[in-house]
Amino acid sequence: MNSSKKIILTGAAGFIGSCLAADLNAAGEDQLILVDDFSRKEKELNYAGKKFLELVTRDEFFQWVNGRKNEVGWVLHLGARTDTAEMDTALLNRLNLNYSKQIWSLCAEAGIPLIYASSAATYGGGELGFEDSHELPFSLKPLNPYGVSKNEFDKWALQQEKAPPFWAGLKFFNVYGPNEYHKGRMASVIFHAFRQIQQTGKMRLFRSHHPDFADGEQLRDFVYVKDVAKVVRFLRENRPASGLYNLGTGKARTFLDLVRAVFHSLNLPPVIDFVDTPADIRDNYQYFTEAKIQKLLNAGYSGGFSSLEEGVKDYVENYLVHNRIN
Repeated sequence: MNSSKKIILTGAAGFIGSCLAADLNAAGEDQLILVDDFSRKEKELNYAGKKFLELVTRDEFFQWVNGRKNEVGWVLHLGARTDTAEMDTALLNRLNLNYSKQIWSLCAEAGIPLIYASSAATYGGGELGFEDSHELPFSLKPLNPYGVSKNEFDKWALQQEKAPPFWAGLKFFNVYGPNEYHKGRMASVIFHAFRQIQQTGKMRLFRSHHPDFADGEQLRDFVYVKDVAKVVRFLRENRPASGLYNLGTGKARTFLDLVRAVFHSLNLPPVIDFVDTPADIRDNYQYFTEAKIQKLLNAGYSGGFSSLEEGVKDYVENYLVHNRIN
């Protein structure tokens, strides 16, 4: 897959972006232009050990790329404001919607293939299902402004007559794995479970406030970040039909399953308490997500996905215990 063309990777200092950079490096790709807001010192570890050509700040990127478009082979656009509790719609519109429109237009005009990050947050409460069809986004009602911003861009992209030569919008489900230490409360439950268990010997989970779900039986499609990188590699190498693709395992698991897997990886008996879901997210809380991944499989993806137990084991034993970065 190595080529002399540059790969633009936005969100490169973040969780998924930095893991994608690690995967690209492992495949021999080092012609990387890493784009992000590099002002947060706590994220430096995510890119410090990577092989790349240049760091370009998010605000300077479009000026930087002027005159260099013919040098770019791919744009992998992972950069976004990803806090699901963010209520500043102007900020979300600027970073998640308008910036993405500029990226799209650049790729469409210059003939550069594009892979960008959408989100399962677009599906809202899941009442319309989780099909990655091109009709559904126009009916979806996301539960928070972050999900709205992601869905608005999906809708906009689907309506464009001028498009990149290949494009894929990846609807990430619950991604977990190394390099998410900087995300605060938005880090995965695995990360929080590891920290809590180390400090207190037990884990607190959100109590259910929904009559159809017992405490800890809320269901999510948890997907390991290394599998996300595998799917991105598949799409780059094979360029199937352009469009939206769900990126999850296709199998929902409970938070109890997840936390038990963390205890097991630490060789400890599970001790779990329940606390009320915080008021600011309680009304917009998803109780069930499960990716329909048939489109990805039909496109030829056969790389499989780690089971929850396999992914948690690798994350805990090879990264969290040793405080390692991917």
